[in-house]
Amino acid sequence: MQLRFIGPDGLAEHPTDAVSELLRRPDGVVWLDLPRWDGEAEHLLREVFGFHPRALSQCAQRNRVPTFEVYADHVFLVLHSPHAGAPGHVHSIELDQFVGERFLVTVHGPLSSAADPAAAQVEVTALAALLAAGDLSPQDGYELCYALTSTVAQRLGAFIAELTAGLWDLEYRFQAVVSGGPSARLREPEQFLDELFRARHGFLVARTQAATSREVFTRMQQVGAFGEGAAQKRIEDIADQLGHLCALADVEKDNLQGTIEFYQARTNTELTLAAERLAVIAAVTLPVTAVSSILGMNLIVNGSTQPAELAVAVLLMGAMSFLLLVWAKRQGWW
Repeated sequence: MQLRFIGPDGLAEHPTDAVSELLRRPDGVVWLDLPRWDGEAEHLLREVFGFHPRALSQCAQRNRVPTFEVYADHVFLVLHSPHAGAPGHVHSIELDQFVGERFLVTVHGPLSSAADPAAAQVEVTALAALLAAGDLSPQDGYELCYALTSTVAQRLGAFIAELTAGLWDLEYRFQAVVSGGPSARLREPEQFLDELFRARHGFLVARTQAATSREVFTRMQQVGAFGEGAAQKRIEDIADQLGHLCALADVEKDNLQGTIEFYQARTNTELTLAAERLAVIAAVTLPVTAVSSILGMNLIVNGSTQPAELAVAVLLMGAMSFLLLVWAKRQGWW
């Protein structure tokens, strides 16, 4: 646990047993960060802060979607950030917040065992650095929440930018193949297709997180979750930031979808051409198979081959194959 107090003299760290005294001070903002949920954290938030049991129970479990609840003296808020894990998988990092006029309590939700624990500290580390450098001097808990949520949006934007850089690389690789002409091929087409769909999944996750979080802040704005004045304006700004990120993810996803459709159309065209060529081969060899199956046993026999009849049959098979080739050419099959 880390207990910080932002007052007239700037940022100062305190032991957690000083939280009650700091909450009584009217000249600053208390920020308590809980890196994990345990019995001590529950006791502190229940007995000292007096938070609602329902909100506390939500801190103890993973919340699948962002949400918020308004209580008499605080707001409970759940947000998610993306974190790239194993290829094709994106972890959803949960950050819970209790926001009041003179305090902010951050609780890091349960993590997947496959996720890096450091991924849960990205936003609070960035906010602590701003406070330590004196670049941020919040006057209330709502402003501190706004700064923290802005770092959540920035993390989401960085994730979209990273996905876009990977998308550009995929497009360059594919365009290099296209510029090589119809005969050019990808060296590992299955892996390339997997990378395309992994990137698409990443954009879908980013778009979903941005859209659902925006809906939460839009609703918070409508119900006046932070009261009136500047705090309410900050809610509007966060909703706008998330809406912007949602639009970016949508645009990049559509761009990627265009590349996927181009790749699939090119592959389908190649399959169609291959099928046509196989049909030509089958058509050309059909007369040979048909005539030889009928006449073969009668024209080529051990010790009694009939050369004249064999020559006529071979010429007949060749003529039929030639006529089929001419017909296939006129059909545009080759």
